[in-house]
Amino acid sequence: MTDLKSMTVEELTAWCRDQGQPAFRGKQLFQWLSRGVASTEEMTDLPKSLRAKIDQEGGIAPLRVERKQVSKLDGTIKYLWRLSDGNCIETVLMRYHHGNSVCISSQVGCAMGCAFCASTIGGKVRNLTAGELLDQVIFTQKDSGHPISNIVLMGIGEPLDNYDNVRRFLTLVNHPDGLNIGMRHISLSTCGLIRGIDRLAEEGLQLTLSVSLHAPDDETRSALMPVNRGAGVAALFEACRRYFAKTGRRISYEYAMIEGVNDTPRHAALLADQLEGTVAHVNLIPLNHVEESPLKPSTHVAAFQRQLEKRGITATVRRRLGSDIDASCGQLRRKALKDRGAGA
Repeated sequence: MTDLKSMTVEELTAWCRDQGQPAFRGKQLFQWLSRGVASTEEMTDLPKSLRAKIDQEGGIAPLRVERKQVSKLDGTIKYLWRLSDGNCIETVLMRYHHGNSVCISSQVGCAMGCAFCASTIGGKVRNLTAGELLDQVIFTQKDSGHPISNIVLMGIGEPLDNYDNVRRFLTLVNHPDGLNIGMRHISLSTCGLIRGIDRLAEEGLQLTLSVSLHAPDDETRSALMPVNRGAGVAALFEACRRYFAKTGRRISYEYAMIEGVNDTPRHAALLADQLEGTVAHVNLIPLNHVEESPLKPSTHVAAFQRQLEKRGITATVRRRLGSDIDASCGQLRRKALKDRGAGA
């Protein structure tokens, strides 16, 4: 099977030439795939022989809506998409006054094991291809009827654990003959894979890097996030400083506020110490309750924010969207697995 959706314009052009077609067919094919066509029959300006070859190579396998939830409160839409191999992933469309953002998944499941996240329950199944990443944007836009202006790689999975496919996706989604979404309209969230952060820094891309920090000290962070046991908080902040030095882009630190775990004045003081003198933004996140987790949302968010701001650290509280639906990562997929009898 040939994964045409993950190919660049140049690669599609070469593939079309191999089929005895003129070079311009590659651009045409790329444009059709970027529109979210459901079958080759819709590619009306391509010759039948080429469409037949595409079908012979495995076709284009569009995403299928397995489940869909729409918030009555703010219009947030959550999709559970079925992939061609039967696996399911989640995508969330969030509507803001400045435009529509889509939060996409990078893997089926997740291997990172964060204690507060439903995405990691059951572990990682596989990486998503660049085409599957792109299709989440394309088909969310097509199904909802809302144009997408911003992309957040913050759904199920760890993007830097799927580096090559994510990097290819960024090339595809940024292409002027495709969706043409600029890098400054894209955010990538990582739990802190240092080698991936350094590799991304070398690319010099102008996207926004978001680091899922959730604790400023090794004891707390290692208890919440197993990834921290490999390198530690100090090494992570060093990588973030290298990233800023290379790209000049301010880093956003995500901090899920958990009652009695990471929300004390001591934690706020330690976080301010770590960020002092850096160009950073702290995004305080009211914890989404996960049925299988004993962790509870913090009641000290405002006090924590004030303490950071007194130290000169920019801190905001994330607006909660889709609170009346399963809008946090992994919950809709988890329910679907249970309903299908797949267990954990």
